[in-house]
Amino acid sequence: MLISLVVPVFNEQETINTFYQAVRSDHFLQQKDVEIIFVNDGSCDETASIIQQLTLTDSLVRLINFSRNFGKEPALFCGLEHSRGDIVVPLDVDLQDPIELIETMYLKWEEGAELVLAKRGDRSSDHWLKRVTANWFYKLHNVLSHSKIEENVGDFRLMDRRVVDIVITLQEKNLFMKGLLSWPGFNPEIVEYKRPERIAGTTKFNGLKLLNLAIEGITNFSTTPLKLASYIGFAISFLSIFYGSTIIIQKLFFSIDVPGYASLMTVMVFMGGIQLITIGILGEYVGRIYTEVKGRPRYVIHSQKNIETSQSDPQPISKIG
Repeated sequence: MLISLVVPVFNEQETINTFYQAVRSDHFLQQKDVEIIFVNDGSCDETASIIQQLTLTDSLVRLINFSRNFGKEPALFCGLEHSRGDIVVPLDVDLQDPIELIETMYLKWEEGAELVLAKRGDRSSDHWLKRVTANWFYKLHNVLSHSKIEENVGDFRLMDRRVVDIVITLQEKNLFMKGLLSWPGFNPEIVEYKRPERIAGTTKFNGLKLLNLAIEGITNFSTTPLKLASYIGFAISFLSIFYGSTIIIQKLFFSIDVPGYASLMTVMVFMGGIQLITIGILGEYVGRIYTEVKGRPRYVIHSQKNIETSQSDPQPISKIG
């Protein structure tokens, strides 16, 4: 029985040793074989060397170094591809995903659950703006997408090997892992927890990265924005025909001149804005198609430690999805 912990890291030299000690000192995990797969996403600090030292004394600590920063989503996917456990748990190195919660999720798995989600019941440790925007995103995504994601659930979850094997067969290059991990279904069980503060360091996600991630999630799992643009176009066309007919009737039958410079400019500016929004939405989808058809690898592996490979396993230097 092997448990795989998948841990993407980027410039996390301050947290790695604390995280490692928390895992190895957890009473429940001490009774299991637990491999820790660190995926170093092109860190510029001492992250790689600290983990490499751990690999020398612990054969179940595994290190994958990317050739540059490819992003957390490819790093997480890489960790799933290289995991060997009967169950797999992705989590953050900053201990905001509590190690002790793994036991609770494991008990759910023993009862037959193939997917157990860790839901943030209390997000008071997050900035208020992040809480508000996250709430908006979950609601918007679930309205627009056929593949629903549970609100206030991040990447932290327990997955049966069967679920992981399905996820890693998916071929997308533009990765939105919350959606991909939820896509297989399997009627997940939910465990709530209070999200603690980071143990050290600062978050590597800023507002722009979160916005891009939200756009990635919606465009990867929904074509509703394209349909919405069409609906708006039809509605505006109908209103334009109605308004134009009204002006013609007033002019021909009632000799009423309709002054319209201000209203004409307003309509033109409004229509210009709608057209630009529509082009932008279309561009997002076309850009993703362009990325997919190029067939570039999701990531490039520079080096690895304690990673056993065979002819059927993902190989360095790269992994093409």
